Amino acid sequence: MLNQTKLTNDFVIVKDGPITPGLQNVIDAFATQYPEIIKQVQLKENIGLGLALNEGLKICKNDIVARMDADDISLSTRCELQLKEFENDRNLDIVGCYVNEFIGDEDNIICTRTVPLTHDEIYKFAKQRDPFNHPTVMYRKSKVLACGGYSDLRKNQDTDLWIRMLMSGCKGKNIAQPLLLFRFDEETFKRRKSWINTKLLLKIRYKAYRTGFCSFTDFFKVVGMQLLIYIMPVSFQKWIYRKFLRT
Repeated sequence: MLNQTKLTNDFVIVKDGPITPGLQNVIDAFATQYPEIIKQVQLKENIGLGLALNEGLKICKNDIVARMDADDISLSTRCELQLKEFENDRNLDIVGCYVNEFIGDEDNIICTRTVPLTHDEIYKFAKQRDPFNHPTVMYRKSKVLACGGYSDLRKNQDTDLWIRMLMSGCKGKNIAQPLLLFRFDEETFKRRKSWINTKLLLKIRYKAYRTGFCSFTDFFKVVGMQLLIYIMPVSFQKWIYRKFLRT
């Protein structure tokens, strides 16, 4: 993020609970180099991604905020290209993009995670699946907070947020280009194959159905797919991802 062609003037790092001395030393080294840019938010204990992001948003001084996770890599043109989309369309509230998933070395790209591009496609897609790659999004802080921010959920916080933002009239777009490298490993499949993850996602999707965002058919399809992924072995989950969810 500090090697962007369009450098930020406000870099907020949220530490969701205690971190190792080694990680803190890395942050401190960059904070010394960029004292006017880097802000650190230290949370006393781990409160989960959604609530931690809310704490970070509180002190972001710009309305347009780019977010990412600590273990991924933003390509150097990411911010410049996303900001251009906001400049070209003042009504945009969320801009995401494709991601390249890699294992181990960043040159070891295993697939590209694509998403719908236009707002109409995004709205339709969101009825059954996430229309944005969460680590890639750049969004308007004011619109996120106006929708209540991230919910206190341990999983699928972004799914819940996208539905609420789209229902409130927020406009989205995705760039048809991978601008972020997402770190993937075998544990990723295991983390997603859990009853907590499945139950929370179905709860969010049921709420979307009850509030009129999606149809019963949309909800039924989500239930069927999620239960299959939960019941079947990890090898089946890998096949689903590679066959239908990735390119």
